[in-house]
Amino acid sequence: MTVPAHPDSRSPALSGVALAAPPLALPLTGATIDRASDLRDDRNEILRLLDDPQAAVLGASADRVLIGDSPRPHLLRRPLAGNINPHQPILLGLDAGAPLFAADLDDPEAASQASDTGLGRLVTLREAGLLLPQAESGLAAYLVALLGWHRNHRFCARCGSPTRVRQAGLARRCPSCGASHFPRTDPVVIMLVDDGCGNVLLGRRIGWEPGRFSILAGYVAPGETPEEAVLREVHEESAVRAHAPRYIASQPWPFPASLMLGYEASAERGGAQPPRPQPGEMVEVAWFSLDEVREATGPEDRPANNEHASGALRLPGQVSIARQLIDAWVARGGHRLDS
Repeated sequence: MTVPAHPDSRSPALSGVALAAPPLALPLTGATIDRASDLRDDRNEILRLLDDPQAAVLGASADRVLIGDSPRPHLLRRPLAGNINPHQPILLGLDAGAPLFAADLDDPEAASQASDTGLGRLVTLREAGLLLPQAESGLAAYLVALLGWHRNHRFCARCGSPTRVRQAGLARRCPSCGASHFPRTDPVVIMLVDDGCGNVLLGRRIGWEPGRFSILAGYVAPGETPEEAVLREVHEESAVRAHAPRYIASQPWPFPASLMLGYEASAERGGAQPPRPQPGEMVEVAWFSLDEVREATGPEDRPANNEHASGALRLPGQVSIARQLIDAWVARGGHRLDS
């Protein structure tokens, strides 16, 4: 692959410019629900919520949520009867005082739930992130993440026995060994790395079609800070030495249980040696110019030219924090943030 020659100094257009990061209104964030932590250990309170005439249930499968089929999309709120197990209810919380419970549309013991989808339609969580208002989008991510955790933790990690729902859905307990289990979220750093000269580092992973690139990402390792993970992952995936990681924003990413920690970092390209992809994970890593990336953020049917792949450069979807970080970088003309 061809990499543009690195200039001896910063481009005059970028020299001396450092900007502050504006807040990002990310899809899948912004849930306003009261998670009712103070009520969950009181069985009488949970029974009261189950009997509340305003109580409703939200449905989701492993990767889809049930939304109302109307001009203004929203998560479909259905009656409780027959849609949840009252002995092991999964309470999401209180929405303007109305109790909201969760129902797993993949649960084989609740086949009747699936028949109710005729009231609305199932869409992927990625679609929901773009269709729904901000607060509903965040609630959808919470719904999918919590149901996903229950789906994958039906058995005790300590002794293998079946577990039971506790704290109205925010825990599971093993009746055999007494172990309590709580939802876990895996921290993942995702970072936009720029060279200070209007170029950004992008990579193509194994299995991605030619032309599809994104910024780099990786899990935070045990005993590691997110900032340390940023520098380690950039070097492991590209052989590029980054520095000055700056936290920007975070986004729940329940595919199945990650929290994306968005960063920007800097790197100096010191010569024409191209980045090197990590064997077994990355197919290509390369620097892309502001013009190349800006062209790729235009309409999908707009022709694009780049020298890094056989197809036109394609970026992540708008629902992802990856795309939001890229768009923010493009919007400020490829300038680095003030560190």
